[in-house]
Amino acid sequence: MPSPVAARGTGVVLSYGGHLAVDVSDFVIPAGRLTAVIGPNGSGKSTLLNALAGLLLPRRGTLEVLGRPPGRARRRVAYVLQATKVNEVMPITVRETVAMGRYAAVGPWGFLRGPHRRAYLEAMERLEVADLAGRHLHELSGGQRQRVFVAQGLAQQADLLLLDEPVTGLDLVSTERIREAVAAETARGVTVVMTTHDVADANRADHVILMSGRVHAEGPPAQALHPDRLSEAYGIGIVHLEDGSLVLDDAHHRPAAGRHVHFERSKQ
Repeated sequence: MPSPVAARGTGVVLSYGGHLAVDVSDFVIPAGRLTAVIGPNGSGKSTLLNALAGLLLPRRGTLEVLGRPPGRARRRVAYVLQATKVNEVMPITVRETVAMGRYAAVGPWGFLRGPHRRAYLEAMERLEVADLAGRHLHELSGGQRQRVFVAQGLAQQADLLLLDEPVTGLDLVSTERIREAVAAETARGVTVVMTTHDVADANRADHVILMSGRVHAEGPPAQALHPDRLSEAYGIGIVHLEDGSLVLDDAHHRPAAGRHVHFERSKQ
């Protein structure tokens, strides 16, 4: 019987050189569920994903991913970054990009036939980028490009899918396609961990990790996203609106022409 825990950290400390990124933290990521990692800029969200992906080893503490040290679980982990630079000097097509998701299974010189070909073609269909197969990445909109990279992650058919702010700043269609893909992955037993700045997105998750230079709180959304915990983590006040929404005035995300707010509608 598979473990109900996909990842567990005990006394984990993460740093880049001499810079402390995540102070002593304990956390659990449930298997087969959607975990949202939320917090202000610089709170350690992406650093935590890097550690789960095996790209950053803990300075102290222990971290297990899929029952192994993170570095030994890499082949079972798919990691979709928030922003991936596109090399316009060496163009690459949508089909080629998504197909790369199968390289971990067959190697870069392997033949993508049979189930490997079906895996990446199905991922393209699910993210609705199959009609863009022959186009180069630099020709796509930001939303289309993000769907392509999420499709590449799905093509890996990993046990753990890591998504760094997958829907931030995207158009409505791309946002919905990615959300649908995430829901379908968890429905078939894949563990998904995504970072977000949006409290409403975090509230849709099964499990939430609230960051503020460490794991400040974790648990079901109603527990981890309690207004008192949010206020402590963000260092700001929480405004309750008449419709039951919460507004966070996050100074880290204020655009030049105003302020950035996060909304959460209370569950009935």
